[in-house]
Amino acid sequence: MTNRAVPWRRAWESALYGDGGFFRSSRPAEHFRTSAHVAVFAEAIAEVVRRCDAATVVDLGAGGGELLAALRPLVDDVEMIGVEVADRPLGLPDSIRWSAHLPDHIDGLLIANEWLDNIPCDVVEVDGVGIVREICVDPATGIESLGRPYSSAWLDRWWPLREPGERAEVGSSRDDVWAEAVARVNGMAIAIDYGHFREDRQPFGTLRSYAQGREIDVVPDGSRDVTAHVAVDSVAAAVGAQLVRQRTALSQRGLDGGRPPIELAHTDPAAYVRALAAAGEVGELIATGGLGDFWWIVTDTSGHGRLNT
Repeated sequence: MTNRAVPWRRAWESALYGDGGFFRSSRPAEHFRTSAHVAVFAEAIAEVVRRCDAATVVDLGAGGGELLAALRPLVDDVEMIGVEVADRPLGLPDSIRWSAHLPDHIDGLLIANEWLDNIPCDVVEVDGVGIVREICVDPATGIESLGRPYSSAWLDRWWPLREPGERAEVGSSRDDVWAEAVARVNGMAIAIDYGHFREDRQPFGTLRSYAQGREIDVVPDGSRDVTAHVAVDSVAAAVGAQLVRQRTALSQRGLDGGRPPIELAHTDPAAYVRALAAAGEVGELIATGGLGDFWWIVTDTSGHGRLNT
């Protein structure tokens, strides 16, 4: 272990959320495109808001406030709160509140789009003699070294490691933080993220970094995103959630990506162009191999099961 190496989870936390960290100094839209940056996504969320009869919508990990800004004219009688460590974005409508902290109580909808993947985890690896060890990393270089032996009931249940060189991100930190958030909600809580299940975990883990729209070396130095896929089965079990693919969830909200009828091009060309653009956006949101593969982790804390009604 180098003198500068620290446990991965500590380095990850500092790189994203510490002083000068990535999410304090950058807007996600400057580096990657998420569902929140696609205009028609707000229409689907607005439908969820209506079905929940939500008094409040809280966007956890709100980035630049893009989702709430697009949602505001669609459900203008609902309180909206963006929760993010960065300062309030310029130009955000005054009617949208901005906070660094989650409210104690949410009467309505809590949504976290691509937030859980940025919750830091312990990262571990099986050494040459079969012992699971915590991985440490030099934050300046990304050079890793094996640290102390590591045991975890979460690993045993959700991501068992057997062969030397196998790695895992220990998702108990995500289970805990999402369960704590969901406990504040009277209504609906939805976390949306890319993820995996116990039977298809990647043997060498899923740590990735992105900056300026491309994947780059994983270095927790604050200059880039640090992310890892979410063990969605574990998170769902922690909060009693339903799991549904984004393409299915959006179809249930009435978004199917179908082209508008060609007759519209003759009767109302401008409307046809608008409908065609919207269909293209829906296609992006439901695409196989892309955003459509994301999982919605849905918990109805009111007990009414209203997502599919």
